[in-house]
Amino acid sequence: MSEEANVSTSFHKADYNGDGKVDAEEKAMYLEFKRKRLEDEDAMRDSQRKMAWFALFGMLLYPACVLLASFVGMENGAGILGDMAPTYFVSVAAIVAAFYGKTAFENTNRND
Repeated sequence: MSEEANVSTSFHKADYNGDGKVDAEEKAMYLEFKRKRLEDEDAMRDSQRKMAWFALFGMLLYPACVLLASFVGMENGAGILGDMAPTYFVSVAAIVAAFYGKTAFENTNRND
């Protein structure tokens, strides 16, 4: 076998300059980038979770708004809200389903 076949061509992810050694500066940069990525992913999950809860509360509040408009005597407003309901509920259900579907997909990939 030739000597070239035994030479490793892969480097550690933290070896930014490709010299085959990870010095303290490269290690610190690697850890900082990793920490920032984890913080960003956590913030993204939090905002998606808040969005899903907001959408769910909106689905519960929408019928209450229709009833409130009826009780206040705004029959025309209640009718308009009632006419918009099918589109609203389908849209919000799609948002919530996308969130839970993405979460389930990520969990199945994490277990592999």
